[in-house]
Amino acid sequence: MNTGIALLAFAYVLSQFFRAFLAVLSPFLGADIGASPEDLAFASGLWFLTFAAMQPPIGWALDTIGPRRTAAVLLLLGGGGGAAVFALATAPIHVTIAMGLIGIGCAPVLMASYYIFALEHPPARFATLAALMVVVGMLGNLVASYPMTLAAETMGWRAALWGLAAMSTATALGIWALVRDPAKAADGAKGSFLDVLKIRALWFIFPLMLVSYAEVGALRGLWIGPYLTEVFRAEPRVIGQATLAMGLAMVVGPLMYGPLDRILNTRKWVIFAGSALVLGATVILFFTADTSVLWVTALMCLIAFFGSTYPAIMSHGRSFLPPHLVGRGVTMLNLCSIGGVGIAQFVTGRIYAANTPAKYESLPFAMIFLFFAAALAVGLVIYLFSTDTKPDSA
Repeated sequence: MNTGIALLAFAYVLSQFFRAFLAVLSPFLGADIGASPEDLAFASGLWFLTFAAMQPPIGWALDTIGPRRTAAVLLLLGGGGGAAVFALATAPIHVTIAMGLIGIGCAPVLMASYYIFALEHPPARFATLAALMVVVGMLGNLVASYPMTLAAETMGWRAALWGLAAMSTATALGIWALVRDPAKAADGAKGSFLDVLKIRALWFIFPLMLVSYAEVGALRGLWIGPYLTEVFRAEPRVIGQATLAMGLAMVVGPLMYGPLDRILNTRKWVIFAGSALVLGATVILFFTADTSVLWVTALMCLIAFFGSTYPAIMSHGRSFLPPHLVGRGVTMLNLCSIGGVGIAQFVTGRIYAANTPAKYESLPFAMIFLFFAAALAVGLVIYLFSTDTKPDSA
């Protein structure tokens, strides 16, 4: 790993942090600026939707001007600027605006590294490299749990956000200085997003990409906090510990999926089996939503572990992309993944509001789990018709 890739990895750590830290800040933001769970669901959803909306122009930029300038400029303006807006927030709308800006800033960093991996390394290594980048990034997920709770309690959440603004700015400047753009495809071939959409095999992968990360991202990024607070009266530190456990599961999960396709010589069935286990755990969570903090945290950790299929699905989709469509192709897949979380945040926010108040405090969250189970079941049925690809021997 050279210095440029290391900086992109750290930028992805920041990206993972920003998508997950609202869960532990929810008590503080509620007390200080009156932000409700529905407000934070909207803000979190906007992060994912702006992130997703940026994928087409980022795909064009990666194939046209390269990953260095694409990642550096957006992270500087969106990441650094958005964190500063968040630090100055005095109302929920300010948090929403800040999260939208931060989503734009974080949007290119993982795809920039994947673009470099795809053009500079053999296809057989892509899944492992992709998984390793996700694992490194998940450190941000961990910091966004219990450590962020401690920071909010000691220095205050505003001071923490100013620190994040400074780190985002410094990282962006480092990427501009040290990332090296890979050589373009030797044949000089050009393509468009329409050419990506003409690849029929991808259409059976897109739906699962849309729903597979949606549950993990939404639960870890937002709902675990309000859920444990409202149903079990959990203290902020208990929420921080629960999110830390879920974050650890999200670190270990990609390490399992990374080499498993080569060991079993199949991409499709590794992904299908893991997603089926997520579906099973979600159904159990629906039926036992008010059991205990320990029980529901354990189930959400299982969902996080087996739901870490992102790099594996990305590798499956990457296997159908010619070199000149790599930038547009991987960003299209990422659009489905991140866009799915954004849509899920908006939908589950409405589900929560529609079922509140309720006779049983667990009902709004049980209905959210039911939504995720139904969405994943549909994605799995469509994925059954996808074409398997065998990892190269290289």
